[in-house]
Amino acid sequence: MKPIISPNTRIRHLEHFVAGEDSIVDDYCYFSTKVRIGRCTHIASGCSVAGGADMQFEIGHFCSLSSGVKVWCTSDDFVNDLVTIIPDGIGQVKTHLIRGNVSLDDYTAVGSNSVLMPDNHVPEGTVIGALSFVPVSFEFRPWSVYAGIPIRLIRPRNRESVMEQVRQLEASLKTREETT
Repeated sequence: MKPIISPNTRIRHLEHFVAGEDSIVDDYCYFSTKVRIGRCTHIASGCSVAGGADMQFEIGHFCSLSSGVKVWCTSDDFVNDLVTIIPDGIGQVKTHLIRGNVSLDDYTAVGSNSVLMPDNHVPEGTVIGALSFVPVSFEFRPWSVYAGIPIRLIRPRNRESVMEQVRQLEASLKTREETT
């Protein structure tokens, strides 16, 4: 089925916004980067993915961003730079921007009100608990649970159990497609 994108979502670069089948983007989300959303992925209300038109945010299949998650592909350096918007046509005067694409592989999730800073790759099967802070370029292990401020490894995730549920869901999706 076609993705559902709330009419109350703000997408600044619609030409670079791709959402997979059966995915949902809820009310009051904001996107100012290039965006690629996988199949059966949910981005809950009030999420923000920011960083500019030249940055990329990707989230895989069977994933979730819970309400209020903030993803930054670009951030100001509060020590060395002016912290303001630079108007179009002026040119970049900031010299220490913190930048990097953010990607989440398949079967990942981020809990409510967590913050992911630039230049992060969340590997397959990894989940981040609510109210967590992910600093720039954090190193994750696949199929693990992380949480906290500062973020830390909590425990491994049950890959076999999750993948069995994925197989069941994919079989149901295939059956649905064959009958429609």
